[in-house]
Amino acid sequence: MFDIAVLGGGPAGLTAGLYAARAGYRTILIERGFAGGQASTTDKLENYPGFPGGVGGPELMMAFEQQAQAFGLEEKYGEVTAVDFARRVVAVDGEEISARAFILALGAKRRELGIPGETENIGRGVSYCATCDGAFYRGKRVAVIGGGDTAIEDALYLARFAQVTLIHRRTELRARGAAVQRAKENPAIDWMLGRNVQSIHREGGALRLDFKEGESLGVDGVFVAVGTVPQTEFLRGALEMDAAGYILAGEDTSTSVPGVFCAGDCRKKPLRQVITAASDGAVAAYMAGRYLEEN
Repeated sequence: MFDIAVLGGGPAGLTAGLYAARAGYRTILIERGFAGGQASTTDKLENYPGFPGGVGGPELMMAFEQQAQAFGLEEKYGEVTAVDFARRVVAVDGEEISARAFILALGAKRRELGIPGETENIGRGVSYCATCDGAFYRGKRVAVIGGGDTAIEDALYLARFAQVTLIHRRTELRARGAAVQRAKENPAIDWMLGRNVQSIHREGGALRLDFKEGESLGVDGVFVAVGTVPQTEFLRGALEMDAAGYILAGEDTSTSVPGVFCAGDCRKKPLRQVITAASDGAVAAYMAGRYLEEN
């Protein structure tokens, strides 16, 4: 029996684990992939305080994990397949783990376009992680689809070694700030705004994007950056969520189930950044501790 079980090892989960373990609670963090979540796939974070020149996502998340481990956080890698909050257990690859309180820091994954040819070409030219797969396209032409901050960051990263075409369905970007200006000034980045990709076709070793507007574009690789989907499907019916699957929890991170708290990108909130995830994690650990003391 653990005092607190943290589900998810991104910035929110690692911060929650750090705060909970440091407060003296026996805490376990359960992660299915690798510590750091989406932040670990970000080449450079420029808006995390304390790093005027920016900081690599993998390096920052490694430091998060090492600091949490130093205070006694236990970790287990595996897939959470079911929860029973009434019994205070979660199933991890068939093994039940019990805890008195839970912090859900499940994060989110990249959203798919949902168009013909996308799924068939995943790993064969279609990717959702520029820093993971970008190096395969050195000296080639790639497309980034999306108009938010992640799309701009991906385009800037890929432009270091590839010719990039950024495609967005609207004529105005959602992204704002200095990164957008740098992208506009980068000669390795072309722009196709007001275009809607309707299908992806394989032509030999390359791909062809067809647009609803009647145009097409040939590229070697496609990087999709059109938002995220919370990784909460297995929680349907266990607690309150919105229609998109984001967990409903206030600024105190309390969910509709007593003793269950939510932190990070899987929580319904207006801004999803590393710093807001870390903030959620700290609050969730504090609230979980208070719950344990009161019960």
